[in-house]
Amino acid sequence: MKSTKNWSVLLGAAFLMATSAVGPGFLTQTTVFTQKLGASFGFVILVSILLDIVVQLNVWRVIAVSEKRAQEIANLVLPGLGVFISILIVLGGFAFNIGNVGGAGLGFQVLLGITPETGAILAALMAIVIFLVREAGKVMDRFAQVMGLLMILLIIYVAVVSAPPLGEAAVKTILPDQLDLMAIITLVGGTVGGYITFAGGHRLLDAGIRGEASLPSVNTSAVSGITIASIIRVFLFLATLGVVSKGLALDEANPPASVFQLAAGAVGYKLFGLVMLAAAVTSIVGSAYTSVSFLKSFHSRIASNEKWFIIGFIAISTIIFVLIGKPVHLLILAGSLNGLILPITLATILIAAYRFKIIGTYRHPLWLAILGVIAVLMMAYMGGVTLVNQLPQLFE
Repeated sequence: MKSTKNWSVLLGAAFLMATSAVGPGFLTQTTVFTQKLGASFGFVILVSILLDIVVQLNVWRVIAVSEKRAQEIANLVLPGLGVFISILIVLGGFAFNIGNVGGAGLGFQVLLGITPETGAILAALMAIVIFLVREAGKVMDRFAQVMGLLMILLIIYVAVVSAPPLGEAAVKTILPDQLDLMAIITLVGGTVGGYITFAGGHRLLDAGIRGEASLPSVNTSAVSGITIASIIRVFLFLATLGVVSKGLALDEANPPASVFQLAAGAVGYKLFGLVMLAAAVTSIVGSAYTSVSFLKSFHSRIASNEKWFIIGFIAISTIIFVLIGKPVHLLILAGSLNGLILPITLATILIAAYRFKIIGTYRHPLWLAILGVIAVLMMAYMGGVTLVNQLPQLFE
């Protein structure tokens, strides 16, 4: 019975990480890059998947072995660093959550014909209900699993209907016509950047999956999370490629919606609404849960009233969206911060992996650490370039 319970938690953590990653930005990002790079985008996806796995294995293993949350680990590496990282992640999570709420409102608008603001309020209420029930952790795990599976099935359907050139996609995934490093960095940041890096690791810790003996389970859960997000990404790529390869133009205002509509007509457009809603609501849940998990260790009152802080996080995000609309500049800055947060947090975890007072007698695999350092350097460089390029837009 215990192994069944553990498997449910491991799968729940994997789906929480994956569905946190698959938000409105993920859908648009994948569609736009496929339109730009064509079949060669398959190579970008392949490289980003490998980098994602390196990041998650490093982070989740150290969290499990140390039996501490990321901010606690960071404070042991350098006093005050955990507070700094927590502020970055909570601000980034909050900014993206406003976008997630807006995406959910758009999903409801497509499905029911209501305004995005009304839809956003309905979506927020759905997310809040999850945290009001007695066993919120279990409900959150199950909700992430069901919504994740729904997204996979719907996107596979649209990918099949769009009839993409599979042979070309397979060849260009190995031998691309062009290489877009910025696309790789964007995908990695969008899939395992900011709060998403810790969504599953903190969930496992809260569920009691910890210690060196749990590492095989932690590895399975981390790789499963990346695999789920990658399956969604690959089939969305194929669906878009099928549409683009026929010479059909995507609507610049809403690229992913036009993919579904061009591939499957009016039914496809409604399916997009359902996918967008599922992607947005699961991202709202993941963002709120993980962001508040970074605040729990700073005051006992936050830990004992966790669900109310999560609910407040969701409510404030929704109110800002309804009153102001989608704050484009805030989202731009948050996107750049995500590119910078990952190298800072991953570098901190890699240092912690070799501190006896944090991980005890555990020996972190050298090959994993080396690949982690490469990921830190890549993300630091590209994150810095992106931030420098986008900061002027904030003052226009």
